[in-house]
Amino acid sequence: MRGQEQSIEQRLEERVYLSMLYDFYGALLKENNRRIFEAYIQEDYSISEIAEEMEISRQAVHDAVKRITKQLKGYEEKLGLLERFERQRDEMKRLHECLQEMNISEEDPKGKEIFQILSEIIES
Repeated sequence: MRGQEQSIEQRLEERVYLSMLYDFYGALLKENNRRIFEAYIQEDYSISEIAEEMEISRQAVHDAVKRITKQLKGYEEKLGLLERFERQRDEMKRLHECLQEMNISEEDPKGKEIFQILSEIIES
């Protein structure tokens, strides 16, 4: 049972990762590939459902998903936009914590503005 839970967790993490890669690099894909990948990753359609909807074989959908996944990972390897985004978000969180430790108050108008800017950057 433990192995299954880990497998499910790993698959979920992979889907989240692929979804984030798609957010960064999806515009670089061909329209048809975007539709397939959105249906599979973001809308959680099965390969069979996508094949039926697009009137293509299950194997064609499966191959497309694998190819698109490889493409997106290749873009990240070359450009590193997702890694840079995550690093900057982590740095903003650290900055937020440092400001709190310095007792910079959100009650102070400038402190409030600083925390608001940081929160917007972190959440975007």
